Amino acid sequence: MRKVIASINITLDGYCDHEVGIVDEELHQNVNELFRNADTAVFGRVTYQLMEDGWPPIVKRPIGNKAIDEFAVLIDNISKIVFSNTLKEVEWRNTRLATGTLEEEVLNLKQQPGKNILVGGPGIIIELMELGLIDEYQLYVHPIVLGKGNPLFKNITKRLNLHLLKTKVLGTGVVVLYYEPEIEARGKEQEVRNEE
Repeated sequence: MRKVIASINITLDGYCDHEVGIVDEELHQNVNELFRNADTAVFGRVTYQLMEDGWPPIVKRPIGNKAIDEFAVLIDNISKIVFSNTLKEVEWRNTRLATGTLEEEVLNLKQQPGKNILVGGPGIIIELMELGLIDEYQLYVHPIVLGKGNPLFKNITKRLNLHLLKTKVLGTGVVVLYYEPEIEARGKEQEVRNEE
């Protein structure tokens, strides 16, 4: 079964703001690896429109930064599914508007053959978290304290315990935290014990 990976940049105090992160070549290389191992990305309208405004122009006119130019091509080529109540059509290549509910679409995607499924944007991440459909979280924690903004973890109705898989510290001080839901971690530990 395909894995659903939620990946997002957040500040140290948990806010999502695409304009304040420390984005360098190393961070882009890390994200590029994530995208090379995926073939589908799921977005809400806001995140989709941010991406659509920024990346297709770089595909047409590369800026000369290898990691950024590569990311532009990767996100352009990946299949994109957008959840929106207001968009009537999407123009970015390899993109379609979702026709089913978030739960239906993601469950269907997980059953199909293919690579990982990426989800981005705080709203979609929280909805899928509440549905128990995220298999891994990759949080890029930037050493910035904003004090206000759009928090990632808001409107949560269910507690979720996470199991730390690994960490990666980037040269800028960004720490990438890799987690999986604790239930999955316990299941894997049980499988190992049963095999012994």
